[in-house]
Amino acid sequence: MLEDKDRIFQNLYNDLGEDLVSAQKRGDWLNTKEICSKGRDWIINEVKSSELRGRGGAGFPTGLKWSFTPKEIGSRAHYLVINADESEPGTCKDRDILRFEPHKLIEGCLFASYVVKAHVCYIYIRGEYAKEGNKLQQAIDEAYEKKLIGKNASNTGWDFDIYIHYGAGAYICGEETALLESLEGKKGLPRLKPPFPALVGLYGCPTIINNVETIAVVPTILRRGSKWFASLGKPKNTGTKIFCISGNVNNPCNVEEEMGIQLKELIEKHAGGVIGGWDNLQAVIPGGSSMPLLPKNVCETISMDFDSLISQKSGLGTAGIVVINKDQDIIMCMARIARFYKHESCGQCTPCREGAGWMWRILERMTKGEASREEVDMLMEVTKQIEGHTICAFGEGSAWPVQGLLRHFKNEIEMRNNFDPLIKKNKNIPYLIDQHLLEKENA
Repeated sequence: MLEDKDRIFQNLYNDLGEDLVSAQKRGDWLNTKEICSKGRDWIINEVKSSELRGRGGAGFPTGLKWSFTPKEIGSRAHYLVINADESEPGTCKDRDILRFEPHKLIEGCLFASYVVKAHVCYIYIRGEYAKEGNKLQQAIDEAYEKKLIGKNASNTGWDFDIYIHYGAGAYICGEETALLESLEGKKGLPRLKPPFPALVGLYGCPTIINNVETIAVVPTILRRGSKWFASLGKPKNTGTKIFCISGNVNNPCNVEEEMGIQLKELIEKHAGGVIGGWDNLQAVIPGGSSMPLLPKNVCETISMDFDSLISQKSGLGTAGIVVINKDQDIIMCMARIARFYKHESCGQCTPCREGAGWMWRILERMTKGEASREEVDMLMEVTKQIEGHTICAFGEGSAWPVQGLLRHFKNEIEMRNNFDPLIKKNKNIPYLIDQHLLEKENA
């Protein structure tokens, strides 16, 4: 369990005030100039030594990402972009940072921009976060007024400006290259990689994109030292993390905890336990809706960190924990998630555009018990044809929840759908063809 002295986000529940004066009492904007004076290499090495990994879902080492930017500014300007397009179902950590700890984010932006040599930072906020955007804008105005940002920000000799950009509520714009397209005023369609944004990003210029939580923890790391941060959690899974616990629990909440905490302990001690008791637990989605679910027997012992969850064929993702008890229809739950991904697919890649709809329709029929036995294996085949065959990771995000269902609850699906198809399908013909159209009687 995380001790209070090690908490980074001390105002997660808005007990202490989000304004500049309150933030400074909690240690924000302290010795900002002195930290910057230690130089870019020192800051990057500290972040690398802390083993901080991106908190947006991918878990890529932050210091390593920063080091990808060109060492010198050439003919193209450098940009810093903050991804606050928090649209992953089950996740609302960035929202609380934006409204209750905005100065941690702004100061983190200053450090990051100084390192990657970006004079301009854009914060891309989910369109639905109107009040959160207003709170952030108030904090930015306070920082400008006290000359913490702007010309010669915090007397560091670095000019730094921040702008807020509101999205329109499209899930796909949470993907970093689609976000850049949207920021440029275009339709939010993911870009091919390479080139990566660190070399060719916003307006064709070198761009670093970081999640809100990732940037917000940087000032505390630089003040307290990388050794302190690395001492929390597990090797390569260090530090603290905001976990969002929702679903069938007695006390849904956001809580900052140490990486590597046991999932059972997290649910029992912070979320008031599963509704109906732990024995009533059916499954848990550990990292937002795009991560494969875990059955009760795995949840007994699993720890919440990147590597432990990968070993169980799932992932930490955004740490949006969704608890599902035995009172719920697990197949219907996954069908609802599949419907969400069908709706949010940008349609650029055929496997995703067509496959997401296929998965949802099959799951809907499985929920009603109207699918055939062979369609269970067919559904897994569809997920495999989507996974790894799209421009961005949306394909994986839509396929993995279905794979998790088939991996752990296949028997339940087969018990509910145990009849033979009306038309015997020719397995030599690709399943994407409507088979009934090939039958003369139905022509």
